[in-house]
Amino acid sequence: MKTILITGVNSYIGSSFEEYLANFSNQYSIDSISLRTDEWKAKDFSKYDVILHVAGIAHVSTDPKMEELYYKVNRDLTIEVAKKAKDEGVSQFIFMSSIIVYGDSAKNKNIIDANTVPVPSNFYGNSKLLAEEGLKPLNSDVFKVAMIRPPMIYGKHSKGNYPKLAKAARRLPIFPNINNKRSMLHIDNLNEFIKLIIDNEESGLYFPQNEEYVNTSEMVSLIAKVHGKNIKLTNKFNPILRIIGRKVGLIDKVFGDLVYEKDMSKYKEHYQIRNLRDSIELTEK
Repeated sequence: MKTILITGVNSYIGSSFEEYLANFSNQYSIDSISLRTDEWKAKDFSKYDVILHVAGIAHVSTDPKMEELYYKVNRDLTIEVAKKAKDEGVSQFIFMSSIIVYGDSAKNKNIIDANTVPVPSNFYGNSKLLAEEGLKPLNSDVFKVAMIRPPMIYGKHSKGNYPKLAKAARRLPIFPNINNKRSMLHIDNLNEFIKLIIDNEESGLYFPQNEEYVNTSEMVSLIAKVHGKNIKLTNKFNPILRIIGRKVGLIDKVFGDLVYEKDMSKYKEHYQIRNLRDSIELTEK
């Protein structure tokens, strides 16, 4: 039986993963711990095989007053937890990074491949990238460090842009018809991927995503249909969106192109257990 400690009590990914592994209760034992105070430093890590580190500041901020906190939590705390894990004999440390580490380097190409160099454009992305850099020297034959850079994660009770799009799909009679492509990752696909990473005791850098790229307009249409609505897609707003998308980050996140090259996301075992249509139905119902 694998013993797993999840850092980050009530985190969306951590809670979802714990619920997912409940389907395999005879194979895994799971605890979770908060890192909000220093009490975690007295926790005995030696009884765990795996630390799944999902604690951190996840939202993007441009407030200069937040910069120090981002580095303290996302970089320094991550490295400190990993060092404690290694010192106490934990065999695997899994760090949840983000596609956001690519920042402006991704925007210039719209497709991320193995040669794309991360160029973070905000505190969040840079703090995640620096955490990765701090973890690399800790990796060894007896302490496997796996780092995951997921794209936008969605699923039931998820946060971020997906709930906003779902709300629009339920309420709006029309929606822009934009021919874009986004890499996305349903929470069940992520959960299965993490499970396999643990089962196979992996180390290295990983880029999981759904099997299909997501078209925002198509996704909104699917959400509407789950709720018994037929939303009309129109090209009327496209010229305006193209202009303001260059200046408004949210518009670019929703309607711009940003994908991982598909070969980057291949794994030796199948983890993409939900296709887009099924994932939308599961999320909305």
